[in-house]
Amino acid sequence: MAIVIAVANQKGGVGKSTTVVNLAACLGIKNKKILCVDMDAQGNTTSSFGIRKKSIDTSTYDVLLGLRRIKDAVIKTDFKNVWLVPANSALAAADIELTEVDNMQKRMKMQILTIKDDYDFIFLDCPPSLSLIPINALCACDTVLVPMTCEYFALEGLSQLMESVRLVKNRYNPSIDIEGILFTMYDSRLNLTSQVVSEVRKHFPNKVFNTVIPRNVRISEAPSFGKPVIYYDKSSRGAQAYEDLAAEFLKRRRTINVKIKSDK
Repeated sequence: MAIVIAVANQKGGVGKSTTVVNLAACLGIKNKKILCVDMDAQGNTTSSFGIRKKSIDTSTYDVLLGLRRIKDAVIKTDFKNVWLVPANSALAAADIELTEVDNMQKRMKMQILTIKDDYDFIFLDCPPSLSLIPINALCACDTVLVPMTCEYFALEGLSQLMESVRLVKNRYNPSIDIEGILFTMYDSRLNLTSQVVSEVRKHFPNKVFNTVIPRNVRISEAPSFGKPVIYYDKSSRGAQAYEDLAAEFLKRRRTINVKIKSDK
């Protein structure tokens, strides 16, 4: 049964879609079956897999509103073991329309329950807001992966997200946990970088990934070619960083599984 992971941060431009696309691709190469659900109306995850948004027949919008079943929205990408529920601009209207339906916070959870047995991991790419769409993701997920940059305002975004996770945990999803915090666009030459990393590690000592994603031109270029960076330039620093992240991610998951079994 799949582990469902929301990739979220209430601050924009921190690399959420980039992380979903590239981590999914690297896990797929490692023979894990991955489903990515694009829950952002900008559709960056969709575009980054080379899917033309204008060609989409069934999208996340249809899934959330209950117009179609999620399995009918899934498309196979060109990349090994990676499937996608795409998004386009229609999703922008979903927040308003969801207020008029039953179980508006749990629409995605109910859909995902029907396909959890088909994948190893399901990644939900969230928009940078606290609206009904990211709340749906937080209600549906097992854990939250938080990409963040080493900037002052990123710390504020992290604080806001953690408060949102606490609210969802108390009201809708008592088992939700933090998968990990991932530093993106990392530049070790900046003093602020080490200050932010130190502050986050102090408050979340066991939740920060050792792997960091550097600023890398190949990571930035890859989406315009509709490819994850591991397929665009395997030898680049960016591709290597996401390969390292995938390895660390799986190692952490194995540790968690061992702990769960020992606690039973």
